[in-house]
Formats: sequence, C-alpha cells, structure tokens
Amino acid sequence: MSPPGPSPEAPLSHRRILKIAAPIVLSNATVPLLGLVDTGTVGQLGAAAPIGAVGVGAVILSALYWVFGFLRMGTTGLVAQAAGEADAAEVSAGLWRALIVAFLAAMALIALQGPLFWAAFRLAPASPEVEALARDYLTIRIWGAPATISLYAFTGWLIAVERTRAVLALQLVMNGMNVALDLWFVLGLGLGVKGVAVATLLSEISGLALAFWLARAALRPGAMRLATLLDRARLGQMARVNTDIMIRSVALQGAFTAFTFLGAGQGDRTLAANQILLQFLSITAYALDGFAFAAESLVGQAVGARAPARARRAAIATSQWGAGGALLLAALFALAGPAIIDAMTPAPEIRDTARLYLPWLVAAPVIGVASWMFDGIFIGATLTREMRNTMLASVALYAALAAALIPLFGNHGLWAALMGLNIARAATMAALYPRAEAKARR
Repeated sequence: MSPPGPSPEAPLSHRRILKIAAPIVLSNATVPLLGLVDTGTVGQLGAAAPIGAVGVGAVILSALYWVFGFLRMGTTGLVAQAAGEADAAEVSAGLWRALIVAFLAAMALIALQGPLFWAAFRLAPASPEVEALARDYLTIRIWGAPATISLYAFTGWLIAVERTRAVLALQLVMNGMNVALDLWFVLGLGLGVKGVAVATLLSEISGLALAFWLARAALRPGAMRLATLLDRARLGQMARVNTDIMIRSVALQGAFTAFTFLGAGQGDRTLAANQILLQFLSITAYALDGFAFAAESLVGQAVGARAPARARRAAIATSQWGAGGALLLAALFALAGPAIIDAMTPAPEIRDTARLYLPWLVAAPVIGVASWMFDGIFIGATLTREMRNTMLASVALYAALAAALIPLFGNHGLWAALMGLNIARAATMAALYPRAEAKARR
C-alpha cells in the first residue's frame, strides 16, 4: 500500500504549497466564530452568570487540552518523514501511536476531573452561581476529551500527508453542527449552559467519527503489523519529540502569561488595550499557520526522502509565502487597525490607548514571521530539541528585556520585549537551520 496523499517527489510548486496552506487559513478563520456563537447564544438568556460560566469553563478545558497539543505537531513531523520514506506501514503506525497516547491522556483527565476542576476554581475563583453553572458545563464537556485530544492527532496526520482540505472539512462539520445545536438546545429547548455543553460534546464526537472515516485507509486492519506499532526506536523517538515540544510550548505560554500580568501592572486601561491588541497577534498566527504547516509537511517529507536540496526548496518557498502574508497583514493593520480597535471597544480611553501601541502590531507580523516559519521547518525535520533549547534561551532574553525596558519605557518596553522574543527565536533557529538539511543527508 502506498502512503496516503500525493507522492513526496511531486514537483514542489507554489500551487502545491497553496493547496496545503489555504484550507488551514480558512479552517482557522472558523475558530473565533464558534466562541462568538457560544457566547452570543447563551447571552440571549439575559443574565451575566451563564455567559461567565461558559467563558470560565471553556478556558479551563482549553488549558487542560492545550497540554496535549504536542500531539498535533509531533505527529505531523514524524508522519511526514515516514511519508517521505514511502513507508506506508509507518505512516499508519504513527497515527495509531498518537491515538493511543490521546486515549490514555483523555482517560486520565476524566479520572482526575474532580481535583483538576477544584484546583482550577481555586486559581480563578468565581461567584458561587458562576462556579455552579461552570461545573455543570465542565462535567458534561469533559467526556469529549477522547474526541478533542484525538483530533489533535488526526489533524497532525492529515497535515503530514497534505490532506488539509480534510482538516477544513472537519472544522466546518464540527463548527456548523455546534452552532446549529447551540441554537436548538439553548434557544429552542431552553437548556441553558448545559445545552451549550451538550452541543459542543456532540459536535466533538461527530468530528471524531468523521476523522476516523477520513483516515480509514491508514486505520484498516492489515495497514501495519503490531511489531511496527511497538517498534522501540520509533516509540522512543515519539516520546523525545513530544516531550521537547511540550516543554517548548509551556515556555512560550509562560511568556504570554507573563505579558498579561506585566501589562496589568501598567493599569487597567493599558491592560484592556493590550488584550485588544493581542487579538491582532491571534489573527496573524491564524493567517500564517497555513504556510508554517506547509513547511512542516514538505520539509518533513524531504527529510524522510533523504533529499536535502528538496528540504531547502521547501523551506525557502513556504517562507516566501509566509513573508508575503506578513507584509499584507502589516499593511492591513496599518490601514484598518484603528477601525478594528473601534469595533472591539466603545470606550474612548481604551481606543486611544490601543492606538498608541498599534505600531507594534503593524511591525509584529514582519518581525515574527521568521520565527513562525522556522517552527514549521524544525517540526518537519523533527529538530525538536533545538526548538526547545532556542525557545528557553529566547524566553530568558525576553525576561531580561522586560526587566530592563519596562521601568524605562512602560508598556512600550513590554511590547519591545515581546518583539525581542520573536527576534531571538528567529535568530537562534536560523543559526541552527543547517541541521535540517544535514538531517536529510543521513
């Protein structure tokens, strides 16, 4: 059986890159819509507590599930390399291993839900009414953990084999179903917060069923042998890759959490302005993810095929698209940034403060694109130890810059430190990039 997806030796054209990237960009565009619908639907109940409960519950689950996000990136890199080797059995085994880890992680979350939710509410206390409603929400949605975490694995696998239109189909089916069920359960049946939770749970289960169908060729009996699945070297490689990615991701999340806390020290108005401006960074990440994911798939396949020249072409071509996207975003933020800010808040003082720091967000896509593209290249080449180490060094520099610049320049110093983080990430990974091509020679 041949590996799924196009031949790794197919011409590396710009059309091929866009075929991978465009569905991811469209898929990401649906993500904010779902949160808006959840909030807007429960908001029709006319009370603050249900809105707060859904918000708090969603944040708690997102934080718990985020820990296992390494399954998406790790699966993409390892499976893309197997596809490059034309090893169909390993392409299948890579997905099965990730699904087994996802199932075990989900079972652990379900078993430990009591103490986990207790700890979450101690860290972020809410009113008794909000906490009670949020617990109702959480005790329903936690049963979707096997689906949600498994979908990280499926998404990573589909990206690796260049089936990103299937990723888009998953998002459209899940989000469309969630929206329809939200409206029915909350507004039609009057189920309130529990209705929102059940709607999301059913959409997650439906998405998992569709993912199994989309990957059915790799999951069918006979696609691989048990010995392949349990290969000790492959299991060790998977453990190392995923551990490195998890440490790297925790460090990055810590930097953004610190940014929020340090912004709070500048006053409520500045804190609010920073939260609005961080949405510009989210837009940038969603828009450029497609090209980084294309790099993961194409560089990974080239490394698996032992083709260093092809790995270089993949890295350069995908980065060209990423740079073009960054320039377009910078122009968009420069021209439409004030209008976007006005749409997000009616408060004149917050609008004025956000505009004061908007130039940092105009520069952010151009400054950050190299670090995001190198992330994709390094994931494809499974240079995850290098990703981990460069991230730790960059976060240390970020902390030093924040400590030095904030007392001198206030919130401008904080934004400068964040830009410094991305510059440091790009510079350190650029210095180590030759290892990606070297790995393709082995």
